[in-house]
Amino acid sequence: MTTTAPSRHPDPASTSLRPGPLGRLGVWVTAHAKATTAVWLLLIVGLGFFAPRVEAALSGAGWQADGSESVTVRELAVDHFGGNASSAIQVVVQSSDGPVTEGAGADVLAAATDLLAGDERIGTVVQPQPGATLSADGSTAVLLAGAGADTNEMVRVADDLKAPLEALSTGSVDVSPTGTSLLWSDFNEANLDAMLKSELLSWPVTLGILVLAFGALVAAGLPLLLTLAGLVASAGSLVLINEIVPVSIWAMNFAMMFALALGIDYALFLVVRYRAARMGGGASPVRAVAETMDTAGKAVLLSGATVLVSLSAVMLVPSPSFRSMAGGIMLAVVFVLAATLTLLPLVLFKLDLKINRIALPWVRAGEHRSPRFAAWGERLWKRPLAFGIGALLILLALATPILGLKTAMPSIKVLPEDASARIGYDRVQDAFGDGAPGTLQVVADSDDAAAATTVLGGDPGIAGVMPAMPAADGTDLVMIQAVPTMDPSDPALSSLVDRLRVDLPDSALIGGAPVENLDLKAQLDESTPLVIGVVLVLGFLLLLVALQAPLISLLGTLASLLSTAAAFGIARLIFQEGFGAGFFGFESQGFLDAWAPVFFFAMIFAIAMDYTVFLLASAKEHYERSGDPREAMIGALAHSGRVIFAAGAVMVAVFFTFALSGPLPPKEMGIILGVAVLLDAFLVRLVLLPVMLRLTGKAAWWSPAWLTRVLPNIRFAHD
Repeated sequence: MTTTAPSRHPDPASTSLRPGPLGRLGVWVTAHAKATTAVWLLLIVGLGFFAPRVEAALSGAGWQADGSESVTVRELAVDHFGGNASSAIQVVVQSSDGPVTEGAGADVLAAATDLLAGDERIGTVVQPQPGATLSADGSTAVLLAGAGADTNEMVRVADDLKAPLEALSTGSVDVSPTGTSLLWSDFNEANLDAMLKSELLSWPVTLGILVLAFGALVAAGLPLLLTLAGLVASAGSLVLINEIVPVSIWAMNFAMMFALALGIDYALFLVVRYRAARMGGGASPVRAVAETMDTAGKAVLLSGATVLVSLSAVMLVPSPSFRSMAGGIMLAVVFVLAATLTLLPLVLFKLDLKINRIALPWVRAGEHRSPRFAAWGERLWKRPLAFGIGALLILLALATPILGLKTAMPSIKVLPEDASARIGYDRVQDAFGDGAPGTLQVVADSDDAAAATTVLGGDPGIAGVMPAMPAADGTDLVMIQAVPTMDPSDPALSSLVDRLRVDLPDSALIGGAPVENLDLKAQLDESTPLVIGVVLVLGFLLLLVALQAPLISLLGTLASLLSTAAAFGIARLIFQEGFGAGFFGFESQGFLDAWAPVFFFAMIFAIAMDYTVFLLASAKEHYERSGDPREAMIGALAHSGRVIFAAGAVMVAVFFTFALSGPLPPKEMGIILGVAVLLDAFLVRLVLLPVMLRLTGKAAWWSPAWLTRVLPNIRFAHD
């Protein structure tokens, strides 16, 4: 394909060009190419030096409700009871040839004890106790390795010791480390493998979609390169931040997925606009950069601000894992946004028309206004009610199942069946009863030991109570351990804990791994309405500032709730009811993980507002030029519809590839976010929101005079 290239020399109009702030930024980076390149090279190389350490450096725990009773019990157990806490490591030793405390079994127990005692991060190692950690038939014993470090470090201890412990197994004796720390260690390992597989799959799929969207291989590669630069910088930053504040490994996992999808969105929007200015408008490279930044760049900046605001609301949940996950994603978005607004304009300026290299033969380089999406806009304009009501009914039908949605903290089923923690868990249940893996820990004053033991022993939900254990350091405290009759993931456990907290003496505090999960779920349930409310209000205010149009800002915000509700409705059918479990390769827990509603809502809303900003910014640009609601609606679809369609396809591909492998939580994330983007991009932003623009007409863009005076004057039409 032959294309006549406009001159790279400034056109006459560019000498009198008065770009806005972002336009001036774009012009500045082109004029200071060496400085801009040097800064980014320093960032990528400097922070990239630390990036390979991200998986090993970041922590694997932090899933707790700060300030809760159960966390207090864990801290007391570490300080006063030799580390006999929820984060302790349990080593299950099982013999198939006689009592485990004799012969080969005794040798394995002794070797395991030496191995555990040799690690300074391990507290007291407690030998198997008859009636407690030694099974009635003598075939199964549990060594308890107390936690001598915080929960994050105990996961690293599990990483280091699980292979040597498993290697102690002989022909007749099996060794299976288990417990909460092992659970997170095994989960993080399985999750890392899944994320790497998904990354390898998602990049070529994404590149293929981008080639079709851009029609040129070079142009399609730019978003991936820019996103990679942002991800490398953010990974290195997380490693450095982890030296000050513990950061969950999930922060990087989520950041990789989210920043990849958003970075491609942002770069796609800018590259399309630059090609339009150069090929369609005949502008010089400098003017094309300024125009791109003043229009698409402004929309990208506002979209990024909306994403950051939405995710910042998750910080309201007082849990280290949630705050570090939200912070990690926000950091990645900041780097991707910075690369899009500084590095990408420079790359576009330098490559210029070379971005059309290796083009598909049927693609017209620089075509910005899509005839197909213009025709789609005309169709929506003529029949708004038919299309609008149809889209609304589909979304409402898909959202209906949300009414029966149940949530709970993840069970052992999130681990692969061959994971050590799951094997040990099952062996403990078989040998000691259903509730044995979720033993409750009660810490009380010594004077209340007898009363607490009586309450525990008299409760029908308790299968057995162990004798009160005095504090190892002489403190006037005792620990009483009680085995429930039900599995740790059974909903009945919540009622048992609530009942015991009422009946136990005032000094008694109840904890243990299952209680920590219950306290975190309670905290999430309490925080979710607040987070959702803050996200909605801040999202509306940002749209209002950007558009200066109260009605369409409100409608755009509320429309995001439809795709979110529909995504969670489908999530209930898949994860709670088990539809498609075989296809997606997971074992249904009978509920959705409790952290999904609050965290995924913020992520889905951020993505939805991303598309909202793109569409409405384009609509406002056309309305500012014409004052015609029809031109605003159809023009927005004609100029941004193809970008939204391509960006939506990329996001769906990215999210669904993460749903195909690995443990259950990443599958939940991939499927829920993928479905949400699919519905939001193609039903809400390309059907429902344009219909709203059609039905509201000029009222969509009306603003009271007092509000116009208060708000900053943000224009999207390039001067």
